[in-house]
Amino acid sequence: MILVLAGTSDARELAEKIKQAGYPLLATVVTDNAAKSLEEAGIPVQVGRLNAEAIKQLIEEKGVECVVDASHPFAEEASRNAMAAAQAANVPYIRYERAGSDAPQNEKLIVVDDYVQAAELAAQKKGVIMLTTGSKTLNIFADRLIGLPDTTLVARMLPRVDNMVKCEELGLEQKNIVAMQGPFSKELNKALYAHYGVTLMITKESGKVGAFDEKVEAALEMGIETIVIGRPRIEYGSRFSDFDGVLDELKTSMGGK
Repeated sequence: MILVLAGTSDARELAEKIKQAGYPLLATVVTDNAAKSLEEAGIPVQVGRLNAEAIKQLIEEKGVECVVDASHPFAEEASRNAMAAAQAANVPYIRYERAGSDAPQNEKLIVVDDYVQAAELAAQKKGVIMLTTGSKTLNIFADRLIGLPDTTLVARMLPRVDNMVKCEELGLEQKNIVAMQGPFSKELNKALYAHYGVTLMITKESGKVGAFDEKVEAALEMGIETIVIGRPRIEYGSRFSDFDGVLDELKTSMGGK
């Protein structure tokens, strides 16, 4: 049995390839929408956030022989929990992380280390700020930007009820919420930037699969300042950015099974 931390489109593709290779597997995701995608592919799935102890318990209950962490590049907590659980249960851990995209060299683009740095820099620049980093860290930006003179925060996120509730709790006005399911083309990004009169765009380096290039290229072509949050720095051990690498490592970890 292989335990796969999934939740993204490329994680689903990897889970399908693991299944096609003949391995029994169980995927874990955080949202019902991600679970539906996996279920449609015939992959068993469990929904809910899991800490390290819960993952370890799942490993022991299901007889898991290897953990494949294909969580989002910015799901730092999930990866750390998976590594700790695999180590505690004495099973191999394999990291799949989608290939990154190099931020273009441009005087209007700044790369920062984390969300707090991005929010504090945005507070200095002010203007109309479009946030495209999702809802999980929205509070970091809302605390520093909402109510700031000469500043409007526009947040783009998945159209989920819990996201709308969070926006209301944080004081983000409805007119400044873009609730849409990506990925977005460069043309659609440009249309949204123009519609809101965006002067600063904030994103994270989520790779080509995360439509990073389309967001950044659209902003820079329009002369919009851009803040890019770099990926978390984690020592994963066995890490691959291609499916074949994961499958080869899985075969080795499973003793050729």
